[in-house]
Amino acid sequence: MEPALQKRVQRYGWDKAAVFYENYWHRNLSPAQDKLIEFAAIQPGEHIIDIACGTGLVSFRAAALTGNKGQVLGTDISDKMVELSNKQASERKLTNIRFERSEAETLKVPRESFDVALCALGLMYVTEPGLALSEMYKALKPGGRAVAAVWGRRQNCGWAEIFEIVDRRVNSEVCPMFFYLGNTSVLDLHFANSGYKDLRSVTINTILTHATDEEACGAAFAGGPVALAYNKFSDAVKEEAHAEYLESIRKYKDDEGYKIPGEFVITMGYK
Repeated sequence: MEPALQKRVQRYGWDKAAVFYENYWHRNLSPAQDKLIEFAAIQPGEHIIDIACGTGLVSFRAAALTGNKGQVLGTDISDKMVELSNKQASERKLTNIRFERSEAETLKVPRESFDVALCALGLMYVTEPGLALSEMYKALKPGGRAVAAVWGRRQNCGWAEIFEIVDRRVNSEVCPMFFYLGNTSVLDLHFANSGYKDLRSVTINTILTHATDEEACGAAFAGGPVALAYNKFSDAVKEEAHAEYLESIRKYKDDEGYKIPGEFVITMGYK
């Protein structure tokens, strides 16, 4: 997919997914976010940038850790994500956090102005993840640290057929490189190529839980990376895609709902 088209798909796709994202994914993404926050070891008063921040699930945690003497900037390609995050910050009367629309590959921030750079499950959608990591590197002060989390290997993510199911119903691949960074040492290599030193990496196996068919489909289609394509489907095509996806995860269903295997990779490096 051409980079410009991929960015357009991600920008407007996440605009569509924004209102559903937290309800469907907050709980299931927490293992990766918890480890990313642990690696970052944010200290009071630090300045932090959170790339591809979504609705600010990690950004707000970072703001609580750095406190009123620190600052957090969350950036995302989606206008709707930024709007919802700024609304939440205003409602909570937080003065140490703000959100701006920005592409990860072209950060419009002063160089060497942040102590910590974060990217929680956003690099999979970036056209050039190495360039995004380089932009984070430029934004860091000397000695600063970056932490990124991505989804792991395709074979270890039981929900992975969602992309093929959608791709069969559109003219181009939705997320052609989604699992690439989760392959062994690939994220580490991108960190190293971007200049980071003293790398630390961990792989986490997890279980995604959905209580009902409706919840499983909502997370996969309405609240995730295929949202733009999905919203263009007719009701009949949506029902057909739902049925095919539910069949692909049927083996993970029991009396309590779905328990779908997943995998995260988290890497940290220093400038």
